[in-house]
Amino acid sequence: MENRSNRVAIGAACTLLMLNLGTVYAWSFFQKPLCETYGWTNSQVVWTFSLAITFLGLSAAAGGLLLPKTGPRPLALAGAVLFGSGYFLAALALRLHSLPLLWLGYGVIGGIGLGLGYVTPVATISKWFPDRKGLATGTVVMGFGFGALLMSKLVAPFLLARTGGDLVSAFTAMGVIFLVLSLASAALVRNPPASWVPPQVAAEAAAESDAAPGSPGSCIASGSFLVMWLIFFCNITAGIALIGFQSPLFQDVCAKHDPALGKEVLAAYGGTMIAASSVFNGIGRFFWGALSDRLGRSRTFSLILGSQVAAFALLLRVTEPWLFATLVCYVLLCYGGGFGTMPSFVLDRFGARVMPAVYGAILTAWSAAGIAGPQLVALLKDKYAGSPGVASSYSFAAAIGLLGVGFVLSFFVTERRKESEKTR
Repeated sequence: MENRSNRVAIGAACTLLMLNLGTVYAWSFFQKPLCETYGWTNSQVVWTFSLAITFLGLSAAAGGLLLPKTGPRPLALAGAVLFGSGYFLAALALRLHSLPLLWLGYGVIGGIGLGLGYVTPVATISKWFPDRKGLATGTVVMGFGFGALLMSKLVAPFLLARTGGDLVSAFTAMGVIFLVLSLASAALVRNPPASWVPPQVAAEAAAESDAAPGSPGSCIASGSFLVMWLIFFCNITAGIALIGFQSPLFQDVCAKHDPALGKEVLAAYGGTMIAASSVFNGIGRFFWGALSDRLGRSRTFSLILGSQVAAFALLLRVTEPWLFATLVCYVLLCYGGGFGTMPSFVLDRFGARVMPAVYGAILTAWSAAGIAGPQLVALLKDKYAGSPGVASSYSFAAAIGLLGVGFVLSFFVTERRKESEKTR
């Protein structure tokens, strides 16, 4: 009974940690203010977000290898410290008007903190809930999806209002808030006792271990890993391109629909877009992760990817702002679903023993997508600054192509457990 109570408390701590880390997804809230205040281009500013996601994936891969040796708590605490430090360094960079320091502080150092903090709760919670892998990991990463809601509708507006719009003071205050909350939740993260396995899944766990032999290196070098990496990359790239620019994209649509709208009203609409989509991003991690327990992981990814092709095709033609917003929310539902489903996919395909290392390595797809998606949109927006609709159309067309590739690839890999059941 004690272990059952502990796993609920640890699940809550993991989710809270993810909620703090997920505030990175509200970066588009600061995209326009930073460009307008400091005279930087869209591409220059979004490199901060791209670097944060890039180093998130790279440090998560390193953290996955370190996790079996160090245990989850030291990595989670290190991630919390680096993540909070990223906000402090960003504030210093803004005070000095230094774009390179912004990239280094929030992008590199903060991104490393994100990666160490992200991989630890996911790998840990799967050990506490082997009987509900998709549901448990989906719930924890749902916290990451809700981080943008916390930032865009509560923390950032409150701090900017209290500081008179002073970005330096706001980033400093955010550093204090997220450092304290992240450290408090990271301190509670730990592995279950070595003997902890729910009785009803003991036999299944043994079978899964037997079905997935091999070292982490051999798993990462396999064809199955490559296909899963590419599927993940395609889904993330399409979604993260929207996340990085959803506020300015939505503002462009609203301004075109009603040219009389003022700057402050458009900014408020953009913040609401971030908040609404973050809810769907969070729900998607829980919804698709739980659904994958029933449908299977590869079939779930087929649905996630295939349905988004239709959504982006509609985005190419939509001019009504709230229909545009609905489609963006659906894309973010599917984007979050990839993160809710992939941890269980890795578990089912490769087994629990190598899960931290393999899952950390597969998060490098997030790194690559963090550059590819936002930078493509930023370059298009800068190139077609006078015709925002053109930049959006090209961005959505590229997403359709990527998602189509991922959809096809989803039929070429299945869960090892399902394969073994077919041979019985």
